[in-house]
Amino acid sequence: MSEIVVAVTERRGGNMPLRDLLDCKIKGIRVSDISTHFEKTLGKLRLDYVNAGWLIFGDGFDQGFFRTAVKRLFDILSAAVLLVVSAPVMLVTMLLIRMESPGPVFYRQQRVGLNGESFDVVKFRSMRNDAEKDGKPRWATAADDRITKVGRVIRKLRIDELPQLFNVLKGEMSIVGPRPERPFFVEKLTQEIPYYAVRHSIKPGVTGWAQVRYHYGATVEDSQEKLQFDLYYVKNHTLFLDLLILFETVAVVLTGKGAR
Repeated sequence: MSEIVVAVTERRGGNMPLRDLLDCKIKGIRVSDISTHFEKTLGKLRLDYVNAGWLIFGDGFDQGFFRTAVKRLFDILSAAVLLVVSAPVMLVTMLLIRMESPGPVFYRQQRVGLNGESFDVVKFRSMRNDAEKDGKPRWATAADDRITKVGRVIRKLRIDELPQLFNVLKGEMSIVGPRPERPFFVEKLTQEIPYYAVRHSIKPGVTGWAQVRYHYGATVEDSQEKLQFDLYYVKNHTLFLDLLILFETVAVVLTGKGAR
């Protein structure tokens, strides 16, 4: 036996065999709680096992000056390189959007970023110009009839996200981080999902851990599932993890996994 995972809902009243667990730990057997076990094995924080005390007193959430400076430098260099490499693709995309349907090439939409502050995200327009003519916010779905033909291709290949590199250079986003949501949905999800606001403690990203680990979704349940991956990233983000997510994002684009 190399590890004991403790999975109890109540730690008081003598329900935990503390003496036996201590003996095991002294003998070199690793003892961990169920939340930590899920975090290490699944790469996410299970909301049904996480509590505020575990988040407060546990490891992680290292967002000091050095990590922030390294992440910002990584963002600037990565965004600059990606803009140069993707410039021909972006020019062709602009031409195709202009040819297919009337309306602007770029699409601006308010999103919630660091510390809950709003900013305008920039994307290539992939929907009809009248996609929300009734003024009511709607989640985009996989078979959304508002998506244009060009839009369906650029969404599948994630080309529509490339203009967000300018948001990165402006400091509103990072290359890697939780995907930014619209204020309307953030307000709704914050009320319905515990710890949802924690994802706003770092900058949102062009890509993220949830995007490479979970399929595209457009429901509260999907948002809750993705939040578990976002919380893992917020708690454990490092330069190595950012690089891993970038490599996995390339694999997602090439395979079409999680395409919208």
